[in-house]
Amino acid sequence: MSTQRLPAEWEPQDAVLLTWPHKNTAWNWILEDVTELYEALATVIVDYADVIIALPADMIDEVYGRLEAMGAPMEYIYLYPCDSDDTWARDHGPLTVETENGFTLLDFQFNGWGSKFPHQKDNQLSQQLFALNAFPYATIAAQDWVLEGGSIETDGQGTLLTTSSCLLNKNRNPNLTKDDIETRLKAAFGVRKINWLDHGYLAGDDTDSHIDTLARLCPNNTIVYTACDDEQDEHYAELKKMEEQLKTFTNADGEPYRLLPLPWSGPVLGRDSDERLPSTYANFLVINEAVLVPIYELPMDEDALEVISQAFPGFEILGIPCNALIEQGGSLHCITMQIPEGVLEPL
Repeated sequence: MSTQRLPAEWEPQDAVLLTWPHKNTAWNWILEDVTELYEALATVIVDYADVIIALPADMIDEVYGRLEAMGAPMEYIYLYPCDSDDTWARDHGPLTVETENGFTLLDFQFNGWGSKFPHQKDNQLSQQLFALNAFPYATIAAQDWVLEGGSIETDGQGTLLTTSSCLLNKNRNPNLTKDDIETRLKAAFGVRKINWLDHGYLAGDDTDSHIDTLARLCPNNTIVYTACDDEQDEHYAELKKMEEQLKTFTNADGEPYRLLPLPWSGPVLGRDSDERLPSTYANFLVINEAVLVPIYELPMDEDALEVISQAFPGFEILGIPCNALIEQGGSLHCITMQIPEGVLEPL
């Protein structure tokens, strides 16, 4: 039994990591739009947790000035000069586990979701931040296998949820079997049971079906999940199979889940193309007493906020417009990584 544990996202946090967009990222064609989204997001997050921003050294003064002009409390926002390829902090950021001796940042290998995109700088980003003392009360441990934060969900109590299409994909860890990966996940995160989803995908997703776009663990043995109610939609059959599989899952203690379906957005198309974008409501971020939910200027936005409020009683539920983010295939959870309480300040 592992003595280290990956906390659930709804446990107390010190900070949230953002990797800032810049002209050398894939955002260059809508850089101003997405920068404004990041600025607005940072000013919301800082109401609930500190904000760590990784960004090019030559942008620090500009970003500091813009956030300060927006009234952000800059004593809770930390800007660190880092080289990055892109902005998906959920996947290149550290996964922080609680150990007998404090906290350890697990720095997994990041290979651009199976070598689809440039990733060498992003793969070094956690080490860059650690060297700059961004995480003063944690150690860091390099891992020798590929894993992205968006590909796993945990309740912090022994159960992990993931997708076989991502973790068992030969573009990640071709030399590891499913049993190998299970053994490593259990050791790394202190889980006793792993639930593997074999169905579910979203058009426009580059991650080979990350769990954080499809189904999310919530407090009180609850799962919210992406559901499709349009029988004519290309996703209908796969998401129906996913729903049926979720009904069979139990947690590490053998208890079935309370399942809450999220509304289906219908087709959302790219601004410069007729390709579908992965407009999922499942890609929310939990920060201390709040849940930030991606919304897309659609009629079903309000329904999504209501479902998530049922999953997180007592939390403040805030909608964050994320139309710009899904242009590059991700949403709110994909661009953030929470840092547990005790890493920036001692417990």
